[in-house]
Amino acid sequence: MKEDQVIRSLSALAHEARLRVFRALVVAGPAGLTPGALAEQLGIASNALSFHLKELSRAELVSPKRVGRNVWYSAAFPVMNGLLAYLTENCCQGAACSPEAAALCRC
Repeated sequence: MKEDQVIRSLSALAHEARLRVFRALVVAGPAGLTPGALAEQLGIASNALSFHLKELSRAELVSPKRVGRNVWYSAAFPVMNGLLAYLTENCCQGAACSPEAAALCRC
């Protein structure tokens, strides 16, 4: 993952509501959720949720999918995994972590 994508991803997640939305979509799995279900589950107003979904989409962290008349959003797991890999690629100075170090850095 390139640094500009990492920065967009982290910037998008650096907001309480967007982080909650993203985590809810991760929990929902590949099937995702509709904006209505997200709004109800998280207690976020629809207009605010729409803005947050747009920001997460712009950062490529979520993917919308039209199913009939509804739009379902799901976490973009490959992007999430790329972000996590980028953040941990030099964990323990690039060496395999010792059990003690792995417990501390969750490598």
